[in-house]
Amino acid sequence: MPATGEEVAEVLAYALRHDERGKPRRGAAWEVAAAVLAEQLAAHLERANMVVVKRPPRPPHST
Repeated sequence: MPATGEEVAEVLAYALRHDERGKPRRGAAWEVAAAVLAEQLAAHLERANMVVVKRPPRPPHST
């Protein structure tokens, strides 16, 4: 199912705020810059007619 623009922006902002190991980047500027850049990237993807899909939720595993 297609992801909404807000979901894409949220995921992009997370990726921009954290490094490849998942650790937060240092500095308060990353928070603001990541949010602004993520919104611009999501808008550009939408204008380019790109479709980002997400997987359906998986059923919980049995223990």
